[in-house]
Amino acid sequence: METDSRKDRWERRTEAPLAVASLLFLAAYAVRVLAPDLAEGWRDLCLAVLLAAWTLFAADYAVLWWVSGQRLRFVRTHWLDTLVLVLPLLRPLRVVRVYEAVQRRHGRPRLALHARVMAYAGLSTLLLGFSGSLAVYQQERGAADASIRTFGDSVWWACATLATVGYGDVTPVTPIGRLIAIGMMAIGLALLGAVTGTFASWLLQVFSREDDERPPGS
Repeated sequence: METDSRKDRWERRTEAPLAVASLLFLAAYAVRVLAPDLAEGWRDLCLAVLLAAWTLFAADYAVLWWVSGQRLRFVRTHWLDTLVLVLPLLRPLRVVRVYEAVQRRHGRPRLALHARVMAYAGLSTLLLGFSGSLAVYQQERGAADASIRTFGDSVWWACATLATVGYGDVTPVTPIGRLIAIGMMAIGLALLGAVTGTFASWLLQVFSREDDERPPGS
């Protein structure tokens, strides 16, 4: 109980600073990818922001690991946190978590459960799509026989992949690019399933409510 209390206190104190650090990390990474001709001083500044943000992420993970007292079990049971530490481009999703935590501290969330799921899935899709587009564009733009030559091509590919459409006209050719594509496909399927299931559940509730309110014999 005391361990959970310490963990909760730490997460409450750090959620906002880490959310800001996550957005700064994404912004600095975007500048380095999209502005390769930027002055060396600015590129060094972006790199410093990236390293500083990742250091904060690592420190947060280390504190949570120490407070939990679980040692190796913490790594196994918090595999998503471990994955995000290794792949910090996923950190901007913390913004979704922070919004949810703020809403709960101020009482009951304003949106119904179904609306929250669809809203958070939409925000997650935007953040992951942008991050994935940057990562793939960085890997593919200099590759031989690459079909992704511009950031616009990368955005188009990310939209098609997350939507599970897979047109096939724009595809990664590098090993890391294809690895990113596998992750994007899995995320797209998960998000699409969450939104579809939530929408179907909402429709069933609406129809059930209408049937209950209908007068007998009508």
